Amino acid sequence: MLPKVRFVYSDIYDQGYRNSLKIQENLKKQNKEYPSVGEIKKYIKKIENIWKKEGNKILNSISKASGLKWKDKEIKVYVIGVGNPFSDPLTLPIWKNTNGFIDTLTHELIHGIQAQNQEKFQKWRNQLDRQYKKENETTKNHIFLHAVHKKVYLEIFSEKRLKNDLKKCEKYPDYTSSWQIVETEGYKNIINKFRELTK
Repeated sequence: MLPKVRFVYSDIYDQGYRNSLKIQENLKKQNKEYPSVGEIKKYIKKIENIWKKEGNKILNSISKASGLKWKDKEIKVYVIGVGNPFSDPLTLPIWKNTNGFIDTLTHELIHGIQAQNQEKFQKWRNQLDRQYKKENETTKNHIFLHAVHKKVYLEIFSEKRLKNDLKKCEKYPDYTSSWQIVETEGYKNIINKFRELTK
């Protein structure tokens, strides 16, 4: 059964980001302002419409590729004005490009399904620690994730959209390293190895 993904605006949660001195300084340097509550809520409506069309396909693709089941009935996505995305609590800032928002959400949802199946995922982590001793934790954490995400891109979206993600990741050496491993070993091989190990 697929979870219901619910996009949430929490005023008290967003205030922490809105009042962050670091975020305010960064926005000032870029000559930008933190989005208003109205802008964030309007953005959520836009994302909800996109998710209605694409959401179940993405959730199905993640589960099918990974061989993992969704265990939570509902997944809340807290939408903030500005800040870093992360998976728990699932938090995403608004993006100018809605494709970027959906692709980042997909990334965080893959983290989420792993967390919901921690016992199985630990077997994979043990394998990674043996096979990729020289890689850091962030790189190791994203090898399987990027393999699954590549399958989602090619199954639901396009190679062009995948290439856009690869380009964005060039700013992050650990992500680049994990993508390089996926490209070298092949995303299908990594997924098959994971499924064999965790069945």
